Amino acid sequence: MENLIDDYITQGYEVLEQGERSTMVRKKTWGSAGGHVLWALLTVWFTLGIGNVVYALIAHYNAEKVMLKLDEES
Repeated sequence: MENLIDDYITQGYEVLEQGERSTMVRKKTWGSAGGHVLWALLTVWFTLGIGNVVYALIAHYNAEKVMLKLDEES
């Protein structure tokens, strides 16, 4: 299980929850560069960049999540 968790961390995931038999990991991301440029062009002059911050937070909290479960056979 630890090797699998290490593999996900190496691929850019962060551990959200870890129990004895399961672990929840989430992809570390704050949005794509293109997405930030697009939001900056659309919102920077009337929101002073707040739209770009909101985009980053939404991308971070809605990132891909993976549940890793240990299934031991008797």
